[in-house]
Amino acid sequence: MATMTSIERMQNTLERKPVDQTPVAVSPWGTTIARWRKEGHLAEGEDVAEHFGQDLRTGGWLNSTANLDFTPVVLEETEETILTLDGNGARLRRHKLHESTPEHVGFTVVDRKSWEEHAKPFLTDLDRRRIPFEGYRNAKRFAAEKQRFFCWAGVGPFEQMHPLCGHEAMLMGMALDPEWVKEMVMTYVSLTIHHLEVLFAEEGKPDGFFVYEDMGFKGRPFMSPAMYREIILPGHKRLFDFAHSLGCKVIVHSCGYVEPLVPGLIEAGMDCLQAMEVKAGMDLPTLFRRFGDRIAFYGGVDVRTLISNDRARIDAEMDQKILPVVRGGGGYVLHTDHSEPPEIDYETMRYFVERGRTLGRD
Repeated sequence: MATMTSIERMQNTLERKPVDQTPVAVSPWGTTIARWRKEGHLAEGEDVAEHFGQDLRTGGWLNSTANLDFTPVVLEETEETILTLDGNGARLRRHKLHESTPEHVGFTVVDRKSWEEHAKPFLTDLDRRRIPFEGYRNAKRFAAEKQRFFCWAGVGPFEQMHPLCGHEAMLMGMALDPEWVKEMVMTYVSLTIHHLEVLFAEEGKPDGFFVYEDMGFKGRPFMSPAMYREIILPGHKRLFDFAHSLGCKVIVHSCGYVEPLVPGLIEAGMDCLQAMEVKAGMDLPTLFRRFGDRIAFYGGVDVRTLISNDRARIDAEMDQKILPVVRGGGGYVLHTDHSEPPEIDYETMRYFVERGRTLGRD
């Protein structure tokens, strides 16, 4: 087979067609990049994704904060943490010495009344400040110059709601006041589509969509499949239909155990599932057997095997997880099941990428 461009390779993968080699992607932590740079593997300022030949690039993340005019306030600060109040009315504690998800301390929006008073009025009109025109333009131009597949990347309604009201209020709302949560879902989806229409009209459409929706934790999704179908799926379908109307495939990133939600995500229009976190209970070969005739896959290799820096373990993991997909005619993008921490040696990451490319050669 002739050598493909990254655009051709990714498009074929998402359509579950033959490729010249497995497309690859990497997601090292900032501390990982710093380590590799200190060891001399990366030049100062060198783009790590391009260094490893990543086949796709992303850009265009919209600002979904409710009140854009609110200046974040520092409520408390120590040597290790900082507690702030943001434009969503959320009180979040972040660690200063290491990378982590912010701790949810408290929220102004906790029910329908507070939603209508403190958030909804800010989320119904176009505000060009939400759109990163320059960042999207530069990322899209860079991808075109390198012939990389370019995705608009951003969050879906689930990931837009919980920074506003927190997981507890959102999930309890699904059970006790589902109409309120449905309203939030469709408000955020309308906000996203409205702003993307402006962005794409002025800067051009992407090749695909990369939508972040972390809907699971260890062994369980955050909601039942029935709740997903009733409350979240209509919003996803509207957003994914918008992507498809532009000729764009939809990649959905969802950490945690989300296998029970996959049929609904497929119904909504998902074309590729990303992450497939092993320690949460996700298993790529199982997912391929169940859904490989309808979607492609991206990731699913246990990052803990790379942390071991043991090539025999890495080979075994790659053979077990990836070979059933690529030999079975499925679409697959090489990636771990999560981002890559600094315990991973540069040589290990290089080996993973180079060996992974060969597994999908037609």
